[in-house]
Amino acid sequence: MSTSQQPDPQDRPARLTVGVVGAGRVGPVLAASLQLAGHRPVTVSAVSDASRRRAEQLLPGVPVVPPAEVLQRAELVLLTVPDDTLPGLVRGLAETGAVRPGRLLVHTSGRYGTQVLDPARRAGALPLALHPAMTFTGTSVDVQRLAGCSFGVTAPEELRLAAEALVIEMGGEPEWIAEEMRPLYHAALALGANHLVTLVAQSMELLRSAGVAAPDRMLGPLLGAALDNALRSGDAALTGPVARGDAGTVAAHIRELRRHAPQSVAGYLAMARATADRALAHGLLKPELAEDLLGVLANGTDGAEGDAR
Repeated sequence: MSTSQQPDPQDRPARLTVGVVGAGRVGPVLAASLQLAGHRPVTVSAVSDASRRRAEQLLPGVPVVPPAEVLQRAELVLLTVPDDTLPGLVRGLAETGAVRPGRLLVHTSGRYGTQVLDPARRAGALPLALHPAMTFTGTSVDVQRLAGCSFGVTAPEELRLAAEALVIEMGGEPEWIAEEMRPLYHAALALGANHLVTLVAQSMELLRSAGVAAPDRMLGPLLGAALDNALRSGDAALTGPVARGDAGTVAAHIRELRRHAPQSVAGYLAMARATADRALAHGLLKPELAEDLLGVLANGTDGAEGDAR
C-alpha cells in the first residue's frame, strides 16, 4: 500500500504517549517520527538552551519537565543520553521510584544492549535497545532520513515484535544484535562513520594547502564512487599507491605530510598499513612489491626520506 492510501495520523487515535529524556540530536527526532506514526509525544526533559530550542522546534507545545516526571506521564520513554551517562541515569530513576511497571523504556545507545536497563526492568519496566545507525543533525531533516535507516535492535524475546513494530513505524529496518555483540557492533559503526569524517576533513585541509579552491567539489565524486565501490565490492575496491605497491609514491606522501601537515603523518601511516595488510591478504598487492612498501611504512619518517621514484 502506498503512503497516499494510508490514513492521516491525526485521524487515528494515539496508541502510546511518548516521553523523551535527553533532548539532544536524537531523542526529539525519534519522538517526532513516532508522532507521524500516530503516537503522541507528551513530555520531554531538556537542560541546555540548545536542547530546549531543539525540543520546541521538533516537538512544539510539548512541555519540558524533569526526567522523573517524563516517566510518570509517558507510556513509552526514550532515554537518549550519552553512553557514559546512561547507566547512572537508569540506576537513579530506579532508586528514586520513578520507574512505573509496564512502561516501555527504550534507549538509543549503540554500545549497550538491554542489560543496562536491568535496574528499571526489576522495577517493572519493559526494556528495549533501539540504535539508529545514522548520524543526526537534530533537525527535521533527520526525520526524513530515518526512512530505510537500519536500527541495531536488542530486546527480550517477548518484546521482539514490539521492538520491530516501533522501528518500522519510524521508517527504519530492524537488525537484530545479540547482547554480547553490542560493543563490537558499535565499534564497527564508529570505525566507519566517525573516522570517515576525520579522514575527509583532513583531506580537505590538505587540498586547501595544495591550492585547491573547492576541495569539497573535488572530493565529492571521488569519495562517493569510492564509498559505493567499497559497499558493493569490499576489499576488491581497493585502489591507489598502497594497493599497487608504489613504495616511492608512498614515501613521497609521507615526506610532504611531514613538511606541510605533520599532525597527519600518524594517521596516514596507520591507514596505509591497514590497507597494505588487506590488499596483500586479498591478492591485490603483489608480494614482491610489498616488501619495499612495508619497509617504508615500518620506518615511517626514515622511509619518507628515501627515493620517491
